Amino acid sequence: MEGTDVMKPVKAVIFDVYHTLLAVAGGPAAADDRWQELWGGYVGAPPGMLLTEFDEACRTVVASDHAPRKSAGDRWPEVDWRKVACRAAGGLSGLAPGALDDFLFRHAQLQRTTQAMPGGLPFLAGLRPQGILTGIASNAQRYTFDELAAAGLPVDQFEPDLCFWSFEQGFSKPDPAVFSWLTARLAARGILPEETLMIGDRLDNDIEPARAAGWQVWHFQGTWPVL
Repeated sequence: MEGTDVMKPVKAVIFDVYHTLLAVAGGPAAADDRWQELWGGYVGAPPGMLLTEFDEACRTVVASDHAPRKSAGDRWPEVDWRKVACRAAGGLSGLAPGALDDFLFRHAQLQRTTQAMPGGLPFLAGLRPQGILTGIASNAQRYTFDELAAAGLPVDQFEPDLCFWSFEQGFSKPDPAVFSWLTARLAARGILPEETLMIGDRLDNDIEPARAAGWQVWHFQGTWPVL
């Protein structure tokens, strides 16, 4: 296990999602054509903007939301993409919540493709017989649940109280509050920081703040071992 600081028995493993549990690659060909079909299928009318224009409008909304929070000292604010998308394109606000979530999952698939990181599913399966609890620490949106499910990693296989989803909490990694939030929930399970292992691909978002919280860490670099 290259890149590990694992010294004591582990009782809980907290996983990053993107580039750790999920491999991420580029989006499909003809994304603009698929965008037109996607919008028409859900809204029932032409979108009135290209895919690139919608994405730019979303970035503008995010920047507008982040600016006052960052000015107030919040270095790692997070948004709820459902609200962002509805502000960026008013036609989405009329969709029922479930339809909106499905639309945004399909929109995400126009920008990238995701699949289970090779070897990750067997690694997870190997933890359960050892009685090791599993959780998530992810800068994520609601569509992340669908991406995980499509890859054979439904979120209900992780402990709900040990899962941090940034869009639900309004702040994101590498905020130390993420790891404090999880440390408190681990403590409620009788698990100490030094009995917790963080696995993630980013030094800045995953490894350094987890280590600062007293956790053991594994800097994931693309290869899962066989347990």
